[in-house]
Amino acid sequence: MSLKIFRSGSISFPGLPVIDNWEAIPVHTRGAKPKLPESMTDERLLAEAGRGDEAAFLALYERHRDGVFRFAYRLLSSMELAEDVAHDCFLSLLKRPQSFDPARASLRTYLLAAARNLAMKHFRGTRGEDALEDLADEPFAHERHGPLSQLLDEELSQEVRRAIDNLPPLQREALVLFEYEELMLSEIAAVVGADVGTVKARLHRARQRLKKQLAPYFKSSPEAAAVDEVLK
Repeated sequence: MSLKIFRSGSISFPGLPVIDNWEAIPVHTRGAKPKLPESMTDERLLAEAGRGDEAAFLALYERHRDGVFRFAYRLLSSMELAEDVAHDCFLSLLKRPQSFDPARASLRTYLLAAARNLAMKHFRGTRGEDALEDLADEPFAHERHGPLSQLLDEELSQEVRRAIDNLPPLQREALVLFEYEELMLSEIAAVVGADVGTVKARLHRARQRLKKQLAPYFKSSPEAAAVDEVLK
């Protein structure tokens, strides 16, 4: 059976399942959902998928797709671009499984790094290198589960979403990986190809920018006022 990935007619070769609707996961070509033990490691699933096992691919896809798509969407603020990034990440993995080295990083970290690289290509093409300028280290103090995290998780207003979208790409990706994907600083460093100190600096800058952009919101919202206390 010849199967296709993503959009009908876009790419096809044996061993890949149909993924036409990225808004309704899982999507299967026919019949009941294939079952595999949840305890199977990513490495084992990838090896089986490389041999054309559709169930193994679907298990990998369902395990990691949401995180990859969510990360790409929050970087790019575009459903279509995020779909393209997620599609390309999984397609690249299946075409070149040897590019993933489990001794260096988890598959989740690998896929997020791939998504990040694709998103950065978009920024370079549309905004130039200045938008990606690195930041110097600064003092950092942060609570993942404090009021700021609550505000970000709940996304209480369009103002908050716009403020996050307006962050420079390097700051936005660090914030998204830390707050939404709950990666450790060392994992974020592996995804973005920077040291932990640089990641801390980007998070610090992101928090300060959010505080500035949301200053009017702090005055009108009790929840955001609590965040303002944390950011001081």
